[in-house]
Amino acid sequence: MPLFTLVAGARPNFMKIAPLVHAIQKKQREGVAVDFRLVHTGQHYDKNMSGDFFEQLHIPAPHANLGGGGGTQAEQTAAILVAFEQELMAHRPDLVLVVGDVTSTLACSISAKKLQIDVAHVEAGIRSGDLSMPEEINRMVTDSITDHFFTTSEIANSNLRTAGVPENKIHFVGNTMIDTLLAQMPHFKKPEGKPFDQLQAGEYFVMTLHRPANVDQEESLRELMNAILEGTAGLPIVFPVHPRTAKNLERLGIAAPNLHLISPLGYLEFNHLVQHAKGIITDSGGVTEEASVMNVPCLTLRDSTERAETIHLGTNELVGTDPKNLKPYLDKILRGEWKQYQGIPLWDGQTAERIVEILLKHYA
Repeated sequence: MPLFTLVAGARPNFMKIAPLVHAIQKKQREGVAVDFRLVHTGQHYDKNMSGDFFEQLHIPAPHANLGGGGGTQAEQTAAILVAFEQELMAHRPDLVLVVGDVTSTLACSISAKKLQIDVAHVEAGIRSGDLSMPEEINRMVTDSITDHFFTTSEIANSNLRTAGVPENKIHFVGNTMIDTLLAQMPHFKKPEGKPFDQLQAGEYFVMTLHRPANVDQEESLRELMNAILEGTAGLPIVFPVHPRTAKNLERLGIAAPNLHLISPLGYLEFNHLVQHAKGIITDSGGVTEEASVMNVPCLTLRDSTERAETIHLGTNELVGTDPKNLKPYLDKILRGEWKQYQGIPLWDGQTAERIVEILLKHYA
């Protein structure tokens, strides 16, 4: 019986792993001989973040938690490398499946390959071309030692072909994050209390910022926040904020009656806000995918994106990191003249089932 080890590390991984767990469980119910181990590396060790997610996404409790959180990127990578090697030696699988582009993705794929265990990478082939992003290094290293490349777009397929990956290893399957989004959409729920009870659908913005270039440099943070506050016509701005960013904003004296700094929300609550927002202002990759599929205008405060399909076919635009660029984009959203979601191939909610079918052909 094939054994697949599924690795979840940071917050976005949980949404990508959930449909894969469900697809394997469905095969088990149908009598197919297959088993899995769910390993949480503990890279995000915030209990609210992980426990809440597992519950809402109907993922079983992980078989192992490696406790690899905290410290620098190098310390995290080292801790996960060591702990995951021990996990693999105790429970050797036929395949390790990693998702996305976080530290756990990199560390676990290296541990597996050093033990001669096959690696599957979900979201393979994504590239921003920006090596100042740790995620880009994680993607490149993981893809250099992967055996099965599961891709979300034709752009990713093309990147892999250019890198010399054989065609029979590239599997264009779609996006497991969108599997989760479409499955969970009927269960989205409005967060309770202030400021949520005062928000009107289509009359507020949602903002997420976490990249150091945007939140850790005081002058650029000040300019960015001023440009956002000036360009959003006094509409409420809901900003789930990292404690570090909240401190920076406080120190800079950035506050406004319509700027609502809130604690991070659960998946169902956050996406309810996104679904009903006038627009999204973000520097995250995943949010641009979800906003596109929900047909909500989205501005990405970065100079490059690894998810170009959200621009060509989705509702996302790349604004850059200069706050002066923001106003014309915000004006367009306020006038209701934004582009519509065109539909991205295979982002249809069936991706995880395709992946599991392909893996069973190889390992059953």
